[in-house]
Amino acid sequence: MPTITDAATAMKNGEITSEALVGQAFERCHAKENDIHAFLELFESSALASARAVDAAVKAGDDPKSLSGIPIAIKDNMLVSGHIASAASRMLESYRASYDATVIQRLREAGAVIMGRTNMDEFAMGSSTENSAFGVTKNPYDTSRIPGGSSGGSAAAVAAGECVAALGSDTGGSIRQPAALCGVVGLKPTYGAVSRHGLIAMASSLDVIGPITRTVEDAETIFNVIKGKDPLDSTTVESISNFQDTISKQIQNPKSQNSNIKIGIPKEYFGEGLHPEVKQTIENTLKKLQASGFKLQEISLPHADYALPCYYIIMPAEVSANLARFDGIRYGLSEQSDDLLEVYMKSRRNGFGDEVRRRILLGTYVLSAGYYDAYYAKAQQVRSLIKHDFEKAFAEVDVIASPTTPTPAFKFGEKSIDPVEMYLSDIYTVSANLAGIPALSVPCGVSSEGLPIGIQFMGRWLEEDTLFKVGKKWEEVRGS
Repeated sequence: MPTITDAATAMKNGEITSEALVGQAFERCHAKENDIHAFLELFESSALASARAVDAAVKAGDDPKSLSGIPIAIKDNMLVSGHIASAASRMLESYRASYDATVIQRLREAGAVIMGRTNMDEFAMGSSTENSAFGVTKNPYDTSRIPGGSSGGSAAAVAAGECVAALGSDTGGSIRQPAALCGVVGLKPTYGAVSRHGLIAMASSLDVIGPITRTVEDAETIFNVIKGKDPLDSTTVESISNFQDTISKQIQNPKSQNSNIKIGIPKEYFGEGLHPEVKQTIENTLKKLQASGFKLQEISLPHADYALPCYYIIMPAEVSANLARFDGIRYGLSEQSDDLLEVYMKSRRNGFGDEVRRRILLGTYVLSAGYYDAYYAKAQQVRSLIKHDFEKAFAEVDVIASPTTPTPAFKFGEKSIDPVEMYLSDIYTVSANLAGIPALSVPCGVSSEGLPIGIQFMGRWLEEDTLFKVGKKWEEVRGS
């Protein structure tokens, strides 16, 4: 599959039509889905109809839009009007969306073709896409290994060439981690930069929607389409960048400008638990960036060790509250009984998988009388300290770089029997969600087994443009 930029150029020059491009995407799906299982449903007829409509509009003389005719896959926790939105759960197996999520509406307005819904960990709870109620998704680089999660289907679809780009959601790393493990680009925007209206909520103070693409430029294109204020989501803000023009010029040509761009390297992110090959690849990447003109500076994020336990208190608490609505009464799975309490209990017992039940129980516990102050309130205090660490760091540096994941993709079943070991997959990504800052994962190498490794760039609040410029410069350096 071409990039968005290449596809748009080809369509503008008359070298390909949207219908042909979308058709090629579905051909790839039909050839690969038996092995990968990235999609839960393909919207083939409606997608081809949309592509023909784009071609007709272009032929009539309409100016192409930024995503005209581009086939994009959607994670199964975003509402697409008229289609199932199951969040990969038996609880919502038959739920059909009655409206488009704001991000879907904005993609359509930009001319995008919505080609299907991708597999995920149930209700976005997981780091491997092993928790889907509808089967696992496999890593296109090695089908014996996980693609990451929870947006594993979206990352695998892009990596396998089954779509040009995809949307995922990121609560603690669920865009960046699978992007790194599948060798593609993943952006977690600033909290509030993208509307969550029409996203099936997991943890409302952490959830963010973002793109998964093959290049940083493509991620930037999609972000510029979906970002911005939405009256239907009161947490949204106007996405702006305070990055100065002079800094922009330094990034574009850092060596000739004696660049003042500083990349912070947190010492806490390079210790115990980091796979040797991942560490070496990240260090080599940083050396190349330094050789190209960027300045490196060691920094400290002193509360980094507390980020994961803090996250795994706050997130389950919000899960417990958000998933209380699935009670077998209004919508979703409803197990019938003459006793109302039995309806609740049977519907939730049969509708939710093991990991979802685990997090609901944990969240309910930390919110319960006698434990709220000891756990939830304390975690919120630690969250403030983590945010302060980033504020202090960004007073000294422009970008913070780290591994995206501690290891390359692991094999199915390798960590699923030990939830704590699985949770450690998010150790480098959860901090950005707790602080609300933007973060971008970009491929930077492969392991000795040919498995992708990603580097994570984190930036100041609402300065996604900074990350795009640094990420594009790294792609240039790596390709030269």
